[in-house]
Amino acid sequence: MVLQWPLAPIPPPRSFSPAQFCSSAFIFRFRKQRFVVFNFSKSSPPLLDDASSDLHAIPLPSVPPLQASPAAGTEITNEFIQGVCGNLQTEAVAFESYQKAKELPVFRPDRRTLKLLIRSLVKSKQWSSISALVDDLRFFGVVPDRCTCARLIGSCIRARKFKLAEALLGVLESKKGSEAAAVSAFGAAMCGYNQLHMYNCTVSAYERMTAAGLSPNASCYRWILEAFRELGKTEKVIALFLEYESKESKASSESVELYSILCDSLGRSGRAFEALRYLREMEAKGLSPNTAIYASLMGSFAGIREAEIAEDLFQEALAKGMVRDNAMLMKLVLMFVDVGQLEKTLAVVQAMRKMEIRVSDCILCTIINGFARKRGLRSAVAAYGQLLSQGCEPGQVTYASIINVYCRLGLPRMAESTFAEMIAKGFDKCVVAYSNMISMYGKMGKVKDAMRLLAKMKGKGCKPNVWVYNSLLDIHGGLMNLRQVEKLWQEMKRRQIAPDKVSYTSIISAYSKARRIDECIDFFEEFKGTGGKVDRAMAGIMVGVFSKGSRLEELIKLLADMELEGTGLDARLHESALNALRDAGLQLHMNRFQKSFVLKEDKAL
Repeated sequence: MVLQWPLAPIPPPRSFSPAQFCSSAFIFRFRKQRFVVFNFSKSSPPLLDDASSDLHAIPLPSVPPLQASPAAGTEITNEFIQGVCGNLQTEAVAFESYQKAKELPVFRPDRRTLKLLIRSLVKSKQWSSISALVDDLRFFGVVPDRCTCARLIGSCIRARKFKLAEALLGVLESKKGSEAAAVSAFGAAMCGYNQLHMYNCTVSAYERMTAAGLSPNASCYRWILEAFRELGKTEKVIALFLEYESKESKASSESVELYSILCDSLGRSGRAFEALRYLREMEAKGLSPNTAIYASLMGSFAGIREAEIAEDLFQEALAKGMVRDNAMLMKLVLMFVDVGQLEKTLAVVQAMRKMEIRVSDCILCTIINGFARKRGLRSAVAAYGQLLSQGCEPGQVTYASIINVYCRLGLPRMAESTFAEMIAKGFDKCVVAYSNMISMYGKMGKVKDAMRLLAKMKGKGCKPNVWVYNSLLDIHGGLMNLRQVEKLWQEMKRRQIAPDKVSYTSIISAYSKARRIDECIDFFEEFKGTGGKVDRAMAGIMVGVFSKGSRLEELIKLLADMELEGTGLDARLHESALNALRDAGLQLHMNRFQKSFVLKEDKAL
């Protein structure tokens, strides 16, 4: 008897792209460990090429996805989990395999398994899984090695998972036999808290560690000393340093770091000489000071203006090749400027050039301004020439400073050439330099050049500030170009640039020259309405305004305010006020004002 089975309908052909095939063979695994292997050769068999053949499609059962699990009937072991963790393709399911292994009564994770799991979970930032793993550490009584514990604590704190870090510390401090791992973990915690500037948390971690009977190592002492230094508790720093010294009989590289923190803490608290004593003590022990110690000590002595000791330390550090800190050298330069030893600032720059240390723009600017303030503008020009001869490259701030010097000396050609050099180097957005140049053009009467430079400034995308507008207001106000003054004032308002005292003084002076009294008074009242205080320059202008406009009541009130605030007038304006009061027949007010002015003049003498 022959059975005839009905043929299944032929499904529509499916297309496959080459990217879907990784090799010439595909293996599908089914639940009962049976495999179906399909081999594909480079050329299709003739039967597959015959589209008219009556081949029937054989339906296949659904294929489950490939899973990283052991064969049926076998247990999940530590070795299996370690293998899953070591494979990048299966690493993501390693914790899932670990969770299944926990259900087995005989399973107990070993230290390597925990290390690999923690590494995988931290990398993928699976903090909930890490939290569950920390609970398992307490349950199984197994902890990873100390390096893994330290890395995990540090990762938790960097990720702001503070409760998780505290929970892990709790497991470690309660586990007997894991003192080394616990100390490393507490050290990592204190380091992490310091990096986040959470110094009180560092102190809490240290106190918790010592309360648990754990003995801090050199790293722990380093982090707690650093925390107390930042908290300004110098006595705590000294006490803990002496405690460390009593425990450590041999000096080590860690001791240098602790000495560095100690000296810096003492220097910050104004105890520079005590810090110097500790420096000599560590040298007597055969320890070599590092760059940080010299930088701290030089900064400390520079801060208290002990120039001779600071210079000796600088020469000592220079001989040892320990001069590398630009911030420390900046303090040294500031000290030499303050004590008037300006030539030594140039010596510092020369030493920096020999050491191939880049001379910062701030140092150059400080030297130029120091010479200008202490020795005069021409000395600043000479110092700038010496700095250039040493191969120093000025930056934006230095260019702005020397341009200001040239403008104040009335050297327009030097100012223009330096300004052009500055623009050519790409420093085309320096508002201070533009302001100085515009002010210089105004004093020279070159209004067109000033306005042309303003347009160039705006074209470069550099927004004018109140200094630039003050210079322009002064220029056009002096020429009584009130239309341009009003235009500039409205532009300031539109750009939301708040006018300052100089702005109001310039615009009131401009309207005063044009004898527009009402506008002067309006701007004066506006200035006082913003909380501005009248100085001698503005008071002098307003005395003239009130005198010209016969505003006697306002004049008397202004004089009373000036008397109350202690503002003095020069002789010319004093005479103008007296004449106005005399012409109005206000002899009593005139005598009172004259007496007040004489008293102030006598006190000034």
